[in-house]
Amino acid sequence: MSLTFLLTGGEPLLSKRWLWIAAAVLGGAVSAVQAQTALTVPVVAVQAQAVGQGFELDGTLQAVRQSTVSAQVPGRLMTLAVKAGDKVRAGQLLATLDDREAQSGVQRSQAQQAQAQAELHNAQAQFDRTQELRRQGFISAAALDIAQAQLKGAQAARDQASAGGRQAGLSQGFTRISAPFDALVLQTHVELGSLAMPGTPIVTIYAPTPVRAVVQVPLSRARQLGATPQIEVQLPGTDGSLQWITPTQSRPLPSADPVSQTVEWRLDLPNQVAQTASIGQQLRVRFAAGRTQRTTVPASAVLRRGELTAVYVALDKGFALKAVRLGADHGAQGVEVLAGLSANDRVAIDPVRAGLQGAQPAINSTAAAQ
Repeated sequence: MSLTFLLTGGEPLLSKRWLWIAAAVLGGAVSAVQAQTALTVPVVAVQAQAVGQGFELDGTLQAVRQSTVSAQVPGRLMTLAVKAGDKVRAGQLLATLDDREAQSGVQRSQAQQAQAQAELHNAQAQFDRTQELRRQGFISAAALDIAQAQLKGAQAARDQASAGGRQAGLSQGFTRISAPFDALVLQTHVELGSLAMPGTPIVTIYAPTPVRAVVQVPLSRARQLGATPQIEVQLPGTDGSLQWITPTQSRPLPSADPVSQTVEWRLDLPNQVAQTASIGQQLRVRFAAGRTQRTTVPASAVLRRGELTAVYVALDKGFALKAVRLGADHGAQGVEVLAGLSANDRVAIDPVRAGLQGAQPAINSTAAAQ
């Protein structure tokens, strides 16, 4: 029996009644399917929990043993035996200065020593003769005193010449610049032919281990740390990922910088850090000073659009977007919310889905902010 026959012939009233019934049943089934496929988004309750109280600052990695070797006598740089990255041993020659003037000083001091020695020999002989004549009674005691004074003067001149010789030899030795300890060359500061004066930097060297992190802590925050704060340093691990490690020893300097109003903290690190990090590398230092109660939400619940930070708050039907002011990020514990939410709010874990039309809070969502 065709549909046309049902509508126009035979039993039209009965056929129309069945069509209305079929339409009602079909409409109910569609509504049930739509209800089952409605967009639901899990939500979490805003709550206060204990989190670490502290802050993070930028620091740098330094070598504990680092030295800038400078010239101690004036002279022109004749040789530079190392370059950046070279390994050097203690006592190894790094550079030499023109030593012609120093060599002249050594020769002059040697001549003065010879003259002083000859004068001392003559004074000693004169004193011996005078002493013998005095014993025989041929001269007065005053003559013996004069001879003795001359002998002491010659001895002093000999000692002075010897000291001058040692000083000249030391000055000549300063023209040969050597490494004070086993190290790596970090940087060279001069070129061949440059005129070096006393204090002119020649080479900077450092020992690969031990190493330390150095961070400048503002005075306003240094007072929050207390006597024994918990400190962690973020550095790359052997697999390349960033890891937080605890310093073997930490200590602040006793005085503050008068210009920047900061206190320098020095954090000694394990020797294996030198295998994955480089001297001068920037790093993050985290200071924790106890735990306190803070309102937090999962980091995934925060919607960031430029300078705007917001979350979707669950209502009776749907979601409402609320701007929030965030504080510190505590990782797995969530992000601090300083303003914008109340204790009874529930926020969507997935803000992108919560912003879609028709999105509804999940009725049985029991997730909590971690």
